[in-house]
Amino acid sequence: MSVSALSPTRFTGSISGFLQVASVLGLLLLLIKAVQFYLHRQWLLKAFQQFPSPPFHWFFGHKQFHGDQELQNIMACVESFPSAFPRWFWGSNAYLVVYDPEYMKVILGRSDPKAYGIYRLLAPWIGYGLLLLNGQPWFQHRRMLTPAFHYDILKPYVKNMADSIQLMLDKWERLAGQDSSIEIFQHTSLMTLDTIMKCAFSHKGSVQVDGNYKTYIRAIEDLNNLFHYRVRNNFHQNDTIYNLSSNGRLFNQACQLAHDHTDGVIKQRKDQLLRDEGELEKIKKKRRLDFLDILLFSRMENGDSMSDKDLRAEVDTFMFEGHDTTASGVSWIFYALATHPEHQQRCREEVQSLLRDGSSITWDHLDQIPYTTMCIKEALRLYPPVPGIARELNTSVTFPDGRSLPKGIHVTLSIYGLHHNPKVWPNPEVFDPFRFAQDSPRHSHSFLPFSGGARNCIGKQFAMSELKVIVALTLLRFELLPDPTRIPIPIPRLVLKSKNGIYLHLKKLH
Repeated sequence: MSVSALSPTRFTGSISGFLQVASVLGLLLLLIKAVQFYLHRQWLLKAFQQFPSPPFHWFFGHKQFHGDQELQNIMACVESFPSAFPRWFWGSNAYLVVYDPEYMKVILGRSDPKAYGIYRLLAPWIGYGLLLLNGQPWFQHRRMLTPAFHYDILKPYVKNMADSIQLMLDKWERLAGQDSSIEIFQHTSLMTLDTIMKCAFSHKGSVQVDGNYKTYIRAIEDLNNLFHYRVRNNFHQNDTIYNLSSNGRLFNQACQLAHDHTDGVIKQRKDQLLRDEGELEKIKKKRRLDFLDILLFSRMENGDSMSDKDLRAEVDTFMFEGHDTTASGVSWIFYALATHPEHQQRCREEVQSLLRDGSSITWDHLDQIPYTTMCIKEALRLYPPVPGIARELNTSVTFPDGRSLPKGIHVTLSIYGLHHNPKVWPNPEVFDPFRFAQDSPRHSHSFLPFSGGARNCIGKQFAMSELKVIVALTLLRFELLPDPTRIPIPIPRLVLKSKNGIYLHLKKLH
């Protein structure tokens, strides 16, 4: 090799030429991205031209929906824009937010997939289970798991539910004498996790006694918040950028904690079945299996067992949905009853006349507390555990009022907006359980705490049964009183939470 080939001048020239080419390619890529941004934005503007919305920034979108006032600002739009309005997250990302029952009926009656842009961000946490799957894989998993929620399976669960609830109430008795109020969501979250572990995952111990499970509860709370913030951050949509950020690192750490928990649950049940031949034989003879046993003994349509990845995805999904949504629901129900003592007392009298001390509550009792059920439903209307869901249109759609949307548009079904829509529910902020009296007429899609259509919540009956048992047994032992110094502020997450917790005073009944 000649000396001139290694000369600094030639080497520097090569570097300079490389940088020039890289700069040109970078500018070209930037130009392509800018053109894509502009064209997609123009397409969205045209698609939404029939739907007016509040003013928004050309790049940052509707900045007024960021922060803790998001629900309040959505409610302002519900009153100003009939049926729906476009919500811009940033310059080329927008969803049509709908809160009209006719619009809900149209969308939920279709087979549109979950909105990929939002739900894919959940995949590192809950994998592709029932919540995230679409098409034939979703149908196969839904059909496989539906027997786990048959009445014959749910009836014996009432005793497990009651045992978990009584543990929480025993703890509350020790706290009831204190002057200060208690934050109830943390307690109800441990209790509902205890219930789901016993009912769906054959867990023998007590989550509420073992302090290790608080780590899982905290991880789920962190994942809820981090997912919410990521959806609203344009720069965090890219996985590589997000994983390098501080929030991304926290998200991945919390995912690992959640996975460690579910992996432990799966391993524990597998070991139990391998170790206890009697338990295995009993399972084989059962006509219907519990949730986890269905997964462990399942065969997919091609004859193969469910993969470990798919198994964990379903366990992660149901572990989260089975405890966190119910904890949200029951915490807000308790708050609603605490702030409406006349309704609380009427529920208590109904339960007392039926159950006395509640020690022998059964499945059959749950249909014999109509007023309590009405109050539960009214609280779920005011505080829906899942405030919204999203779909991506796989074909164009025309709504009953004649307005239409093309294929590819993302639609957010605002359950919170629907439940507070004054055109659907007169005086929507008033707690009125008689809205759910048997003879009260209402639209089939005006009340959707468990979504609707083919993709409604598979655990709806389980959740409603659990809510009834929790409310009934709690009212037999405690009077719930609000803390006027700590009024909860609802904030939207995957599950409806309170910014400042849900604090109540507990008064033990004699």
